[in-house]
Amino acid sequence: MGAKQRMVVIGGDAAGMSAASRARRMRAPDELEITAFERGRFTSYSACGIPYWVGGEVDERDQLIARTPEEHRRRGIDLRMRTEVTEIDLDRQCVRTRDLDDEDGAQERWHGFDHLVIATGARPLRPPLPGIDAPGVHGVQSLDDGQELLDRLEERRVRHAVVVGAGYIGVEMAEAFCHRGIHVTVLERAEQPMNTLDPDMGALVHEAMNGNGIETVTGAEVTEVLTGTDGAVRGVATAKGEYPADVVVLGLGVRPETGLARDAGLPLGESGGLLTDLAMRVRGQENVWAGGDCVEVLDLVSGRERYIPLGTHANKHGQVIGRNVGGGFATFPGVVGTAVSRVCDLEIARTGLLEAQAREVGLQYVAVTIRSTSRAGYYPRAAPMHVKMLAERRTGRLLGVQIVGREGAGKRVDIAAVALTAGMTVEQITALDLGYAPPFSPVWDPVLVAARKAAGAVAEDAREADGG
Repeated sequence: MGAKQRMVVIGGDAAGMSAASRARRMRAPDELEITAFERGRFTSYSACGIPYWVGGEVDERDQLIARTPEEHRRRGIDLRMRTEVTEIDLDRQCVRTRDLDDEDGAQERWHGFDHLVIATGARPLRPPLPGIDAPGVHGVQSLDDGQELLDRLEERRVRHAVVVGAGYIGVEMAEAFCHRGIHVTVLERAEQPMNTLDPDMGALVHEAMNGNGIETVTGAEVTEVLTGTDGAVRGVATAKGEYPADVVVLGLGVRPETGLARDAGLPLGESGGLLTDLAMRVRGQENVWAGGDCVEVLDLVSGRERYIPLGTHANKHGQVIGRNVGGGFATFPGVVGTAVSRVCDLEIARTGLLEAQAREVGLQYVAVTIRSTSRAGYYPRAAPMHVKMLAERRTGRLLGVQIVGREGAGKRVDIAAVALTAGMTVEQITALDLGYAPPFSPVWDPVLVAARKAAGAVAEDAREADGG
């Protein structure tokens, strides 16, 4: 038997602990020593569930935790909480750490590794605005963040909330405040909410948010966070006016947390995310791996690297890394950019490319939008649904789908995600054998209706290009 190897993991959430757990299942402690460092107070939790915990739909914080530090330790992983990695030394193959609860800093230590896993996640965007660091301004990226926000809501009589940014986190947090009976204003600098959709589909979200009592102001770039005599937040200022706030949540998106990797000279992409090969090994390195919200991934539709921070990807990255470190072999082939969200009773989904993204990579396309219903039109509670579909000119290859509608709309995007992964054309999609019954779908499912219209648009475009 060879010498015991050392696996060091930086980050104790989805990617990091999935990698550690998978490697431990494959190799015993006398073969592989696994040490993981997490600077926060929680590990292996669902960050995606934080808005629903804040809104009261999830009762307890611990319901979001898949595995506690104690459970990881019982499985043979030396998990060090409240421990921050401050430096990576690739030449010496070691990392430097410090104990965040040690005020005098005497507990800085070096730890050697044979395999290093970087799973440092992402950080919320926090623009350098006056008042941005005032008490009452919150990012929502970790359970620690969620707990701090809830503590504020419980300590103060919060009547007005402002959410800055109308992306996934922004609209989900707006819904959470609605559930708590708090008046909420969403400020978005773009022309429509949800920049993960095309503007025409975002307009449907805008209409629904206002209809649900969420004041949604677009074209409103924040210039200052206003504070009171106590130094705490009292409002938010934009060129369009001022909005009162007892609490402010930043929903401006995230950036990869790759400062350690950058300082170590590891390769980063345009977004600042780490670049890896298909095995999730950092490019140019033999024993350094990375996964989760700190990496860029291959977009299978455009063929380019993109930054798409989602928990679904992070868990898969961890499984791939753990299998490879454990002596097996696995790859992560890429993504098609699928995401689904909800604001009140409106479901929002997308996969593949938006129009702007298709243009950016030089793809020529046709775009169609259809309006259908979630169930057979005569069936009770049939609700309207809009489906937008992009197809490549000439070939008819599916490029992207966006769906906005009520109950039953969101998860229909999975049909399109599978079709994108398989490289199907819109004509081929029209022949898919999908399940049908009046409580679930019209005879022609809305995705198939959109595919049929897109196939017609591709054919018409080809006739016009040929002069027919």
